[in-house]
Formats: sequence, structure tokens, C-alpha cells
Amino acid sequence: MTREKKLSPGRKKTIRESTGRKVFVVWNYLFFLLLILICAFPLYYILVQSLSGSIVAGKGILVPYRFTFSNYRDVFRMEGILDSLLISVSRTVIGTVITVFCCMLMGYLFTKEELPGRRFFYRMVTVTMYVSGGIIPTFLVIRMYGLINSFWVYVLPTAVSAYYIILIKTYIEGLPSSVEESAMLDGAGPMTIFLRIIMPMSLPIAATIAVYASVYQWNSWFDNHIYTFTNNALTTMQYKLYKFLNQAERLAEQIESMSGDTSRLDNALTPQGVRMTVTVVAVIPVMMIYPFLQRYFIKGINIGAVKG
Repeated sequence: MTREKKLSPGRKKTIRESTGRKVFVVWNYLFFLLLILICAFPLYYILVQSLSGSIVAGKGILVPYRFTFSNYRDVFRMEGILDSLLISVSRTVIGTVITVFCCMLMGYLFTKEELPGRRFFYRMVTVTMYVSGGIIPTFLVIRMYGLINSFWVYVLPTAVSAYYIILIKTYIEGLPSSVEESAMLDGAGPMTIFLRIIMPMSLPIAATIAVYASVYQWNSWFDNHIYTFTNNALTTMQYKLYKFLNQAERLAEQIESMSGDTSRLDNALTPQGVRMTVTVVAVIPVMMIYPFLQRYFIKGINIGAVKG
């Protein structure tokens, strides 16, 4: 006769909770793994297509077929692509630095109760998040400032953002005021406090703003289309790629004729190859920025969200 081991109700509940917890963790990992695959597969598929010969371009392959870098070589041989890359990199770096500095400074000023008209100006800045002048009034203002066909039209209009200022103001208000008061007692001026104390302590939110601003600057092309369309020397890479995508078939024919070797169809650039390669070229730089700033990005957003 077998003896059954009896467990107390509390012990049974603990075992059931432990089993349920394990099931939850397993399904949680499976769900997020599936989500990662769904998000990453399109990028992987585009990369595979861009590294494959033109014969299989557009077909459903999962590994590079007849691996080649000819698509990238031919795209970067297109007229003006390297100049446009330099413009995009320049506007991304300069625009990000200007945006972070200006928004950090304004956010810091709005934390000062003694600032004359602080509430009025802060509300006016906040209103711009909901009300916009529109494309035509904005174009007229840009023209009045003499920024048409100028490089500075890419960076100066985006130097101040209401959303960034709110995030920064919220973050700085959560910093200990005793640090700033101690610096004032030691004779430090407002700019010294801002540059040597506030900025280093606000590195998480500054990195968050830098990610936002750099991604916006890198992906932006519409301002090139409106404000500098008559100056080819200021064409950004995104706008150049946009025009390449719209003219993919003609560009592929031009590059094939330039190569002088029409017998090698595997290495001939096709419209599908243009689209895939251009997409990878546009996405890779952004993906390279995130790993370095991710920890600051997450921390800055969490603190701003909890405080706000």
C-alpha cells in the first residue's frame, strides 16, 4: 500500500505559483523573441537582397545568392552621392550639437523662478507643440531670414524644440538643488554652473535628445526639397536617395551602360537592387548610433516620464 505525501495548502499554493511563474517566463521569452524576429527580419531580408546578384533580386531568398558588393559599389559611383553624404553627416553632427545645447540652455533657464516672464514664455513655447504656422508661412519666414539655399536652413530652424525643452526642464528640476547652491557660494556664475555642473549631471537626458535630434537630421529630406532645391551642392543623402528610388529603372540602365560589361548580368544593378541597397545605406548609420546611447536614452526617458 503506497503512502501519499500530503502537502499543506500553503505549500501547494507555492508550488502552483512557482509552476505558473515558469510558464509565464517561458511564454514571455517566446513572445519577445517572436517580436524581435518580426522586427529584424525585414532588415535582414533587405540586407540579403542588397548583397545578392541581380538575377535573384526581388526573390524570396534567405541567404545571399552569389554574394557581391557590386550593388553598393555602383550606388556609391552615382554622381553626387559622396557629396550628399558629406552634407548629411555635417547637418547631423552640427544640427545635433546646436539642438542639444540650445534646448539644454532654455530648459535650464525655465527652471529658474526668478526669470522675468518665465511662465509666459514657457507657455508660449508649449503652445508651439499644438499650433503651427503651416508650410507657406514657414517658408516666408525662412526666406525673410535669408536662409533659402543656405546650409544653415537645415540646422537653425530645428535649434529649439518645445518637446525637448519640456523633457530637459523636467529632468533638471529633479536634480538636487544643493549642488547648484554650493557652486554659487563658491562664486560660480550662471554659465559656469550650467556648463560644469548641470550639463554633466544631465548627460542621460542630453543623450536622449541627441538620439532624437540626430535621427531627425539624418532622415530629413523635405526641407531640402523646399528650401534648397535650386542648389545642388546642398543636396542631402536622403533626398538624393529619394530621387534614386523614384528613378530606379533609369539609374540602373545608366549604371549598366557605364560599366561597359553587359554580359555579366549578375553584377548589373537592377531597380530592385537600387531600392534594397539605398534602404540599407539609409538605415545602417542610425542603427550604429543606438547601441552607444541606449543606456542613456532609456534612463533619460524613464526619469522624465516618472517626474512628468
